[in-house]
Amino acid sequence: MPADPGQRRAARHAQPRADSTATAPRKRPITADRITDAALQVIAAEGYDALTIRRVAAVLDTGPSSLYAHILNKDDLDDLLIARLCAEIDLPEPDPAAWRQQILDVYAQIRDQYLKYPGVSRAALAMVPTHLETLRVGEGILAILLAGGIEPRTAAWALDALTLYVSAYALERSLVQQRQQHHDDAWVLSRDELVNRFSALPADRFPNTRRHAAELTSGTGHDRFDFTLALIIDNLGHDNASRPSS
Repeated sequence: MPADPGQRRAARHAQPRADSTATAPRKRPITADRITDAALQVIAAEGYDALTIRRVAAVLDTGPSSLYAHILNKDDLDDLLIARLCAEIDLPEPDPAAWRQQILDVYAQIRDQYLKYPGVSRAALAMVPTHLETLRVGEGILAILLAGGIEPRTAAWALDALTLYVSAYALERSLVQQRQQHHDDAWVLSRDELVNRFSALPADRFPNTRRHAAELTSGTGHDRFDFTLALIIDNLGHDNASRPSS
């Protein structure tokens, strides 16, 4: 490299020579962030079931061994994925007067992040969170529940139950959407078809299903999601004396 600063500056602006001595551009280094980016790219395009270490390595134009310098295994990658999505969650300052709505808003954000990447919520199931971003969201939700006057153990169990439900809900929605993409898949039925099938069931064996077919198939968008979260949240403040002791 030229020692003189002027020569170095000129060298930076010089056109590279198109000869045999020109070196190929260096590949971008593999990092945990790039691995996470590539994994989300695979999931967005092909679904979580397609995610493997080898598939991520192919997106990064490298070999699987290069990834193991940054992640331990697939479980470690799952931890990075959920942490990346949790990093997008905005947590409010806990408000005792609005804690119920705050909980609904935070979990709606988590739901929407999961639904961007079909099946990714499976990575959150049975996972012990260790990443600081995932722990940040758990801390924020717990703080909101405690601000609402919820007893600590009840708040902790509610955090677990709500998180589990949101993960399962997003997973089911992703599976249905994937099946709906296959127009020849007879498994996916419209609401009208379900109502017709339920209404045609034998009355002596399925009287309630026949009578309430419309109710059983009702709800659009995230109506049932909102209903279930509200059902849990609205019962958190009930007298703990009615609950079984440990």
